Amino acid sequence: MKNLFPVLLLISHLAFSQQYKTRPVTGLLGAFGAEVALVKQSLKNPKTVVVDGVSFTTGRIGKQQVVVAETGIGKVNAAMTTALMLNHFRPERILFTGIAGGTNPDLQPGDIVIARQTAHHDYQSITMDRKPTRQTYSLSGKVNPAFFLADSVMLSRAQTTARSVAFEPIPLTTRPPTVITGIVVTGDQFISSAEKVTQLRQAFNADATEMEGAAVAQVCYQMQVPHLVIRSLSDRADDNARNDMLSFYQTAARNSAKLVLAIVEGL
Repeated sequence: MKNLFPVLLLISHLAFSQQYKTRPVTGLLGAFGAEVALVKQSLKNPKTVVVDGVSFTTGRIGKQQVVVAETGIGKVNAAMTTALMLNHFRPERILFTGIAGGTNPDLQPGDIVIARQTAHHDYQSITMDRKPTRQTYSLSGKVNPAFFLADSVMLSRAQTTARSVAFEPIPLTTRPPTVITGIVVTGDQFISSAEKVTQLRQAFNADATEMEGAAVAQVCYQMQVPHLVIRSLSDRADDNARNDMLSFYQTAARNSAKLVLAIVEGL
């Protein structure tokens, strides 16, 4: 009987995997627990599955079958969780969301950036002809683009949906968030420096900076899965970033989750 239990567990696991390989699935990822928890609360018939130590929750939002997971902070965690989700659940698309620091001087904490493209701001190499490049390399040795483009269909849907979402007003003001389409840059650094913000703006024309988006985008690009990154600003990535994040994080997370849910419900 002891030997039979692992076999039954394996059969159950394979059957569950096959169930999600044959259904259209949307993958929803977030870096922090708060953003992911807000999405999970809206799931119908939620079920949790642990894959190689990472928890994934499946369920429905509207008519869409979804799988939700928290990636954890940083590019390695984000890439690993994304790869596990793609391999196990075979989602048709990936939507990644969370908070970020604003680098566009026209944006304030609470505003939202829908990423038209993402890039690694902390990656650079020197080519054989001694020219610097920000292009990453895939496992096959092929060179990836310096900027990963969002899926055009998902981008258009997000832009349209954002115009109809009733966002919470930004704390200490009465105005709703400004939503723009722009450039999000990623690095394994929490940016809290006005000088660094200026550098990112000059080098990438960046509108926001965070620690996971481009890693998710790179995995999706290499595995040919449509993706979209959405970031709600919790701070301006300047010297006061940590204090601002504490003040604006909860509202930013709720507004980000509202937009994600509205996008998925409209699929």
